[in-house]
Amino acid sequence: MEAYLDNAATTRVSEKAAEIAEKVMREDYGNPSSKHIKGFDAEQYIKNSAKIISDSLKVQPKEIIFTSGGTESNNMALSGAAFSKIRSGKRIIASCFEHASVYSPLLALKDFDFEIDFAPVDEMGHIKIDELTGMIDDNTTLVSVMYVNNEVGAVQDIAIISKAIKEKKPDIIFHVDAIQAYGKYRINPKKDGIDLLSVSGHKIHAPKGSGFLYADEKIKLRPLIFGGGQQKNRRSGTENVPAIAGLGEAVREAYEDFDKKIEHIYSLKEHFLERISEVQGTHVNAVYTSSAPSGDLLFEEKVDKCVDSCLDLIRKTAPHIVSISFDKIKAEVLLHALEEKGVYVSSGSACSSNHPGLSNTLQAIGVKRELLDSTLRFSFSRYTAMEEIDYCIDVLKELVPIYSRFTRK
Repeated sequence: MEAYLDNAATTRVSEKAAEIAEKVMREDYGNPSSKHIKGFDAEQYIKNSAKIISDSLKVQPKEIIFTSGGTESNNMALSGAAFSKIRSGKRIIASCFEHASVYSPLLALKDFDFEIDFAPVDEMGHIKIDELTGMIDDNTTLVSVMYVNNEVGAVQDIAIISKAIKEKKPDIIFHVDAIQAYGKYRINPKKDGIDLLSVSGHKIHAPKGSGFLYADEKIKLRPLIFGGGQQKNRRSGTENVPAIAGLGEAVREAYEDFDKKIEHIYSLKEHFLERISEVQGTHVNAVYTSSAPSGDLLFEEKVDKCVDSCLDLIRKTAPHIVSISFDKIKAEVLLHALEEKGVYVSSGSACSSNHPGLSNTLQAIGVKRELLDSTLRFSFSRYTAMEEIDYCIDVLKELVPIYSRFTRK
């Protein structure tokens, strides 16, 4: 048996999204900038996807910019907004545990004399809003906050954060990395005060190489890519029509029977967290507490009322992400042992695996140092079956006692 529990890294493409992408590649392959019927047909796929996406956000189709994925969307938002507002100020604030595709472009902006600061979070991964707003000064032009943390599944109250920062300075641009949130939450940028919103297609069963940036029509962005002037000069280059068509279909599917899909994913998470207590020396991060073993808080008494009292805490985290630390076992060792049994997970963010080191996220929420490199991320999708959860736990029950004997010095 196999258990693919790495859906925060990437998801399988849905059959309908794959079918429409293949159709575009094989049949409707015209350049959307061409003036003939083939070009018109290709352009219609782009317009259709923009309409589906804008409807899901309750925004206008013209406010959707198609990109190659979340990394480009984040870079476009941050660099584009920073340089467009450079005469107003050069100070940018982000949370202290952003994804590398936010953190790295912010560090790059330092080379252009931008001042970058990071707001702290508590042990549940929630931004300390008073400290964030206290950092804002007259020189601050941009604030960037991750909606759902990609490693531990902590969820920010975006509407409250937006209100707080804009009460402090109304003309601030508020960017939200929604790469792990879109498709898991109903997001309304106009209502929630979001100016820029980044999304990646391959997190929601769309083809890799697809994504978009929502940019409020009032926001001016300096382009990253110059050329033929596609997408109203905001992102030049011939559009990836097959991927965009697949993305539109994936979005349509994600928000169709939405509540039922999310309820299924939460049921997987709740079952996983119930059964993880059967595995010795485990610690659940950013759901209950960052330092106590799961059994100490939720499962040791084995009574229903205790489980029920914690369901609300689970529902305040993202439905699809669980972070577990294991006593005395190096994450990479356990990851590969699981792989040999057909269980696929991540040791933190898959994208950050190219930059090895201790997780900023886990440090930010106060995970004990001895557990920082002993943490795995398990992540689910609507295609995940309960049998995969049970198989994973059974394999962990077999492997953890074996590998924990080899205590690191």
